[in-house]
Amino acid sequence: MQKKIMLKLLPSEAANNNTVEEYIAKAEAVSIETITGYTILKKSIDARSKQPWINLTLLAYINEPFQDRELLKFDFKDVTSANKKVIIVGAGPAGLFAALQLIEDGIKPILLERGKDVKARRRDLALLNKEGIVNPESNYCFGEGGAGTYSDGKLYTRSSKRGDINRILNLFVHFGADEKILYEAHPHIGTNKLPQIITAIREKITACGGDFLFEKKVTDFIINNNQITGVTTEDGNSFIGNAVILATGHSARDIFYLLHDKKILIESKPFALGVRVEHPQSLIDNSQYHCDVRSEYLPPASYSWAQQVDGKGVFSFCMCPGGIIAPAATSPGELVVNGWSPSKRNNPYANSGIVVTVNAEDAFNTFKQQQSKTINQNSPLLMLEFQKLVEKRAFDTGGGKFVAPAQRLIDFATNKTSSSLPNCSYLPGINSVNLNEVLPNFIFKSLQQAFKDYGKKMKGYFTNEAVIVATESRTSSPIRIPRDTDTLQHPQIKNLYPCAEGAGYAGGIISAAMDGERVAKQIELIFN
Repeated sequence: MQKKIMLKLLPSEAANNNTVEEYIAKAEAVSIETITGYTILKKSIDARSKQPWINLTLLAYINEPFQDRELLKFDFKDVTSANKKVIIVGAGPAGLFAALQLIEDGIKPILLERGKDVKARRRDLALLNKEGIVNPESNYCFGEGGAGTYSDGKLYTRSSKRGDINRILNLFVHFGADEKILYEAHPHIGTNKLPQIITAIREKITACGGDFLFEKKVTDFIINNNQITGVTTEDGNSFIGNAVILATGHSARDIFYLLHDKKILIESKPFALGVRVEHPQSLIDNSQYHCDVRSEYLPPASYSWAQQVDGKGVFSFCMCPGGIIAPAATSPGELVVNGWSPSKRNNPYANSGIVVTVNAEDAFNTFKQQQSKTINQNSPLLMLEFQKLVEKRAFDTGGGKFVAPAQRLIDFATNKTSSSLPNCSYLPGINSVNLNEVLPNFIFKSLQQAFKDYGKKMKGYFTNEAVIVATESRTSSPIRIPRDTDTLQHPQIKNLYPCAEGAGYAGGIISAAMDGERVAKQIELIFN
């Protein structure tokens, strides 16, 4: 028989198959010899008490042959000669998963990616980290796989209503991810493994007859009678299709400006901006697991928090245990930081974005205080220009070459310039700066109070061993490209489908992938 069983085990017990089977036998009052195997359905860590526990939900096989986990199967068709073609602008998670869905529906995708493939992209990232030179078309945000490829590979989302999370996870497994992402509470692939998976997806798309073109930056839309029929790229080529999916990500500012210049409706939207805070991983482990040394059977610990400070939301974002801080700028003269972790999460530091919500009034008041630029409070570009303002200030105060302005945590909270800085994972380097020179006052003050408050809740968190690095500014798009709720098309331009994070409808790998699928399915419905 097959029996669903829930167990609460010590980490060392959960890591031993024989021990797990002993607990199954005990729970079902059967001989261990009758246990032929088990499949993990769900796994999570409960670290609320001094002794961390592993919660397992299992499907146990008793007195019958064990069966491997049944994975979803996918029907990828040959679309070489398909009658319908869809142009996808951007090969991040949304673009890739939209392409896969279109292929299953018998529609030919034409993916246009402004950046390079994952292998060539690495050389540009090395140049950025070591020499402080950014390639505006090939960096941590632009290139095959998008920002997700080199961001961390977290695969959890709260957006379950937007699509089938299990299908997305199964697709990742189909293309090479470990099956554990199907049952872990906080699945994670790792930046070191994502490139191979992204490459496998591209190879499937091209094997099925889809087109996948690199270094094809879209610079114009071909529109007739308020209907888009194709796009033009920087090299002068035109691509014609039955629909266009705009999946360009949150950093494709040129697309936002293009839409605005062509008087195609876009909207300013709230987002969040702040800093990266980096602690020694051992400190986070000790605090979260209530121990001096983390057990080998426990993963590097993480944390998350959210609170209100004088009516402003302050929250952690993209926490990376055993990770590094990386330069995520897409143009010279701007400084953006992000975080990522390898699959083993075995770097000595833990970093997280800590950000503050920003609305139109906040941005407009900042421009008034700076007296450096006049911008209408109702402009759809307001939040984008605010984002650029802070990023330029961070670059300038860092000293150039993407050296980041930084401050020890307690010094930040007490408004004191740090006399020295701890070691930091950020490869271009850090420079001691009082970050009130970088961050708008409302953000600086909110973060100061939030760090003090959270330091009272998490032992050891509020320490000068931690370093604050500015600025974490690409949490989500500062622009929304509107679309019809039912058709998912832009309300002004027929057959134009704004999609995922760059259009303001997703936030992360899974939600972007789900939105890409959703748009592709809608296109298939309209075609038929």
